[in-house]
Amino acid sequence: MEVWRLIDLGLAEPLIAQTFYEAVAKAVDEGLSTNTIILVQPSSPYVCIGFHQEIEREVNIEYCRSRSLPIIRRSQGGGTVYLDSNQIFYQVIARGESKAIPLSVERLFETFLSVTVYVYRQLGLSAEFKALNDVTVDGKKISGNGAGKFGENTTILVGNVILDLDYDSMAGVLKVTSEKFRDKMAKSMREWVTSLRRELDYIPPVEEVKRLLVEGYEQTLGIKLVKSEATETEKKIWKEEVKPRHLSRDWLYMPELRHEGLIEGRAVKIAGGVKVAEIDYKAKKLIRVRAELVGTRILDVMISGDFFIVPEEALTDLKSSLKGSILDRDEVLSRVRGFYRKSGAQTPGITPEDFTDAIMKLMNLAET
Repeated sequence: MEVWRLIDLGLAEPLIAQTFYEAVAKAVDEGLSTNTIILVQPSSPYVCIGFHQEIEREVNIEYCRSRSLPIIRRSQGGGTVYLDSNQIFYQVIARGESKAIPLSVERLFETFLSVTVYVYRQLGLSAEFKALNDVTVDGKKISGNGAGKFGENTTILVGNVILDLDYDSMAGVLKVTSEKFRDKMAKSMREWVTSLRRELDYIPPVEEVKRLLVEGYEQTLGIKLVKSEATETEKKIWKEEVKPRHLSRDWLYMPELRHEGLIEGRAVKIAGGVKVAEIDYKAKKLIRVRAELVGTRILDVMISGDFFIVPEEALTDLKSSLKGSILDRDEVLSRVRGFYRKSGAQTPGITPEDFTDAIMKLMNLAET
């Protein structure tokens, strides 16, 4: 039986709650710490954006400022979320050779979210796992989850048990085209996202939820969890490396994702036959493509969205593989498939054909 650490950070300020696991991941990857599960609640509200998202397009920045809501970019993919102390986070950090860690991201979600399902069922709800990375109750989402890799050989899975939800804030932090659209979005959230309070008419004690999580991990994964504290090495890594990175403007805004003045779904002529064009493509996740084109040839390309890619840095290789391509579906698909073969990257819920279809939407703009 594998013995893992259990670190309970209790209520922690948002930056620690959201990012301390990265310091633990580095220590685990370097063999300085053993496999670990962290439990933590944010002590105050904040907004968290996905690794590949553009903050100006996704977040209502003025709303966040007016309510003193910090904005934190996480190291995994996915969408923008409002978070507060009414979520209990679980953060799994383990080396790849652990028998509890499946090789594929799809199986990773299915295996570890069976624990989340277990918790909700023990509390009396008819919870189900919904691929790719959700847990639902009667068709309504009741847990959000993400996964990624750190370093050469460490797997990370993060998610939450939702105690209660502030629907107005959830809708308020998102950038939308109109207030009518925001009202519609808030209504949709109430219909399709739920919480323990809403389903049970009360919030179970936090310690009971944590006990069930521990019980679920031990029974489902066949591991033994031993209560522990973060090491001085992990605290030093967070203070000297993780915290400064997440507080930097370059990390939060990622200027390489931006192109000022570009209108969604439009092409802007730059000079001669050169255009900069942008499209959105909705597969199971949003793929946003921005490209510099000369005729139908791709000079440069940027890909963003709320999808997951493991490892995250593989997206750079995908973009490189597409440079110089002609907007011909067979050629684009060949290059995308070549990227998958060479990199071994996983994009759960997104196929090579999805990326190809997204790229090919540029053709309509290239020809205008």
